[in-house]
Amino acid sequence: MKAGILGGGQLGRMLLQAAANYTVETYVLENDPHCPSAHLCHHFVQGNINDFDTVYQFGKGLDVLTIEIESVNVDALEKLEAEGVKVFPTPSAIRTIKNKILQKQFYLDNDIPTSSFVVTQTQADVEEHLALLPAVHKIGQGGYDGKGVQVIQDEKDISKAFDAPAVLEKMVPIDKEIAMIVAMNEKGETIFYPPAEMVFDPMLNLLDYQVSPAQLPEQVLWKAEAIALRVVKALKSPGLFAVELFVDKNEEVLVNETAPRVHNSGHHTIEANYSSQYDMLWRIMLGYPLGNPDAILPSAIVNLLGADGYSGDAVYENLEEVLKMDNVFVHLYGKLQTKPGRKMGHVTIMHKDYQDLTHKANKIKHLLKVKTGG
Repeated sequence: MKAGILGGGQLGRMLLQAAANYTVETYVLENDPHCPSAHLCHHFVQGNINDFDTVYQFGKGLDVLTIEIESVNVDALEKLEAEGVKVFPTPSAIRTIKNKILQKQFYLDNDIPTSSFVVTQTQADVEEHLALLPAVHKIGQGGYDGKGVQVIQDEKDISKAFDAPAVLEKMVPIDKEIAMIVAMNEKGETIFYPPAEMVFDPMLNLLDYQVSPAQLPEQVLWKAEAIALRVVKALKSPGLFAVELFVDKNEEVLVNETAPRVHNSGHHTIEANYSSQYDMLWRIMLGYPLGNPDAILPSAIVNLLGADGYSGDAVYENLEEVLKMDNVFVHLYGKLQTKPGRKMGHVTIMHKDYQDLTHKANKIKHLLKVKTGG
């Protein structure tokens, strides 16, 4: 089978590592010939994943296509789908999710609990919705990894708002932020991974570290599973989805956002679960039975981000010390250049004791730094 991936970042790289277990010929489309995925696929095609003709020409000789980032040319995917190429997730699901305005409207239309919101077209529009503040302003299209998100606490912050179509979402009193990864095959069969609790860097709006399975009251877990399942069923698409949820102070569960692809919140599954999120997506695309999503041991992930003040050739400080630790797995994404906040890798820690997990995660976070030589 010939399988294509649109995008050649670290998610594509880990998807290709899992592909080695199956008989599949892999193709990657990406602008950067030095991207993390370039040397791991059978066929690398340099090109723009947002260009209709490029995506169409890339996909028309393939059996199956998937994405590792939402900002792709959906029109080309729809044409390919109409011509018999299988696309996971479906182009209609990608179209709904890639635009934050359409995504929020989708939750509303399908009775999926989410925070109150209004759609704004310009920065000035925000001034008409002061009653909604404090709120989060998310640009409709093109935001990624904390970019395209602004916190508007009060009237003084309106100058930070986007002067483009966007969603203004009322801030939720969050107790926990969790991610539920749900897989659905073409038969409509579904499985859940145990939820991961995410801890964010407040400055970068990026995942700092996370722990899985999240420690949740049983009722909250049931709610989270039911809501995540409703999202995936309403999208009517096979594939793998990461549903990010807020648990508020009253133990109510609300959907924040959904990613229609493998996700940062599932990196730990490579070592810590019987079937990783990457393996699971291949099973879905190749028509094999769904895997076992259960955790082997509790785990934590630390994201390796480029250190502040360092741009240039990447050097990993204290890497050897971290590699000496028991049940610690280092993943470097093969990016030669670092810059502040850039995702350069992650570390997975496994241990039956949650206290030991978080202790080790914090230790690694402060020990392993991505800097530059010289």
